[in-house]
Amino acid sequence: MSGVERVKIYSGYERLWHWVQAGSVMVLLATGLEVRGVVSVLGFRGAVRLHEVMGFFLIGNAFLGLFYFLTSGAIRQYVAAPRDFATLAVRQVLYYARGIFRGEPHPVERTPRARLNPLQKIVYVGILNVLLPLQILTGLAIWGLERWPGVERAVGGLDVLVPVHALGSWLFATFVVAHVYLTTTAGRRPLSGIRAMVTGWDEVEPHPAPTGKEVTP
Repeated sequence: MSGVERVKIYSGYERLWHWVQAGSVMVLLATGLEVRGVVSVLGFRGAVRLHEVMGFFLIGNAFLGLFYFLTSGAIRQYVAAPRDFATLAVRQVLYYARGIFRGEPHPVERTPRARLNPLQKIVYVGILNVLLPLQILTGLAIWGLERWPGVERAVGGLDVLVPVHALGSWLFATFVVAHVYLTTTAGRRPLSGIRAMVTGWDEVEPHPAPTGKEVTP
């Protein structure tokens, strides 16, 4: 295809980590609905047990991912920012608001060294540094009520923990829906983004000059 080159975007471990984490989140959301009595498949005790197991599994996979991203340097994908970050963020907002409906090109093209646009970086920083830790801490506190009674009293008990944990779950569910939709807008075709996360390869337009210089943290 003229003007397009096929490049390796995701490593094998990044793809495996992504799908394992995605599967864990989906199971946690489903079992969480059953624990709350919204659906009934496994029964309350079965749903609670699977929810706890998958919660610890997600925590372990999250720490493995953090270790990989730190040691490989891939963490720069999430924290390094071009000098014109604010300008690019505004362009990305305008693209989602109107440009995408007019067939305009992406304001920020993906490359192996810069896969995320400014809005994605903001969202992922919030999820990885606020929402995920909040879910882990509130989930551990609920799980450990009988083991650590002092923690329950310190944070206000189930009257505080359960609503906060439930709110975090709904925020995660909202992110999953938005993430799947926006994935269809990220590539040259609707399924390009998903295919890239399966195969590791994507088609991108070569850019001889970057839009902004990356700042290494």
